[in-house]
Amino acid sequence: MVTVVGAGFAGSEAAWGLAQRGTPVRLVEMRPHRMTPAHQTGDFSELVCSNSFKSREADSPPGQLKAEMVALGSIVIPTGEAHRVPGGTALAVDREKYAASITQALNEHPLISVERRAIGPQEVEELAQQAGDPAHSLVIATGPLTTEDLATWLAGQTGQEHLYFFDAVSPTVEADSVNREIVFAESRYGKGGGDDYLNCPFNKEEYYAFIDALLAADKVPFKEFEEPKYFEGCKPIEEIAAKGRDSLRFGNFKPVGLTDPRTGRWPYAALQLRPENKEKTLYSLVACQTRMKWGVQQQVLRMVPGLTDAEFVRLGVIHRNTYIEAPKALDPTLQLRNRPGVYVAGQLTGVEGYVESAAMGIWAAHSISRRIAGAEVVPPPRASAFGSLISHLQDETEREFAPMNINWGLFPEVDLGPGKIPKSERRLAKLAAARSEFSAWSTTAAEM
Repeated sequence: MVTVVGAGFAGSEAAWGLAQRGTPVRLVEMRPHRMTPAHQTGDFSELVCSNSFKSREADSPPGQLKAEMVALGSIVIPTGEAHRVPGGTALAVDREKYAASITQALNEHPLISVERRAIGPQEVEELAQQAGDPAHSLVIATGPLTTEDLATWLAGQTGQEHLYFFDAVSPTVEADSVNREIVFAESRYGKGGGDDYLNCPFNKEEYYAFIDALLAADKVPFKEFEEPKYFEGCKPIEEIAAKGRDSLRFGNFKPVGLTDPRTGRWPYAALQLRPENKEKTLYSLVACQTRMKWGVQQQVLRMVPGLTDAEFVRLGVIHRNTYIEAPKALDPTLQLRNRPGVYVAGQLTGVEGYVESAAMGIWAAHSISRRIAGAEVVPPPRASAFGSLISHLQDETEREFAPMNINWGLFPEVDLGPGKIPKSERRLAKLAAARSEFSAWSTTAAEM
């Protein structure tokens, strides 16, 4: 029986993928008996930050990754689609219904045995010693909030001091507390559903007053042993604002493509709200991660036009995330280089995001299944989304290794001949290569 520790995105995909291929799985999850600083339930694959799985557009990097995941038997993507809520071109989901469906599916699978308890490093070491037998492989998918004792064990196995960065969670408000006389519904440049996003428009004076208050607000202090190393895509808004008073309106709060019906012009800046559920009773503040203290946080965020009377059902929090230095610690199958049969999956590997983490759970399951069958594990083609993520994890270029989302920069360039080729054409060529090569690979090496 293969043991999977952790039932987040990666652990859920790993357990499901193995069971669907006929391998008995023991899935160990410590929640709800032992909670993390960010989780609120004991459900599997709980979304603790945004409710978006990124773009649904087929010609985008996230769209290509989703297509490859579905081809390899993903449970996360089809379940997300089944519980989709309005989100423009993004796959936004109802977080509660989605997680409940994943939990039910795994609990009811005849080859998955669920154990609700914490697991310590001594037991993990015992399981690792048994993992030399492929049928008793071990998958560690405990995520960015891995407990200290287990993280210490993992760091000892990799020979590296474990790395970490800080991730921040955006606040959520009740929809009926938003002032719709000020806030207007519009997706940027009219893309996606016209009313998928709500927009809070700042004029110049309102924007700079907000920035001043944001910079002056009390922040949650770091502990002495914590060095702030943020993943760029989740940097708190106060960290961005500290780089310059206009940083937010040229970044997270950019107003381009949005027309305020009260003025007929683009606002000076705009904070967007995205639905958290299908009924649109809750909205999250898009790209508004923050580590402001909760009391002052409400005061500052209520300075946003249209949010003066906002009722916050969840405030922004910050927590430490853990990941390992994958190029030195993992082989292309996600096994620890010095512990055969011990696999790492999810964000611990050095990918970033729900979908990317889930994809690494799928790849771990595929690798183990091939190993159990005594078959060669043929890596996905470099041109594919899977291949691009694994290449990131295997790239030994001297650098400060950091988590990465799927993006165009990870896909290899395609030779289109001499001369300057427009960016749009180069991207289409990358996508065509990804589709073609992944299709050929998945019908041969990926089949069991």
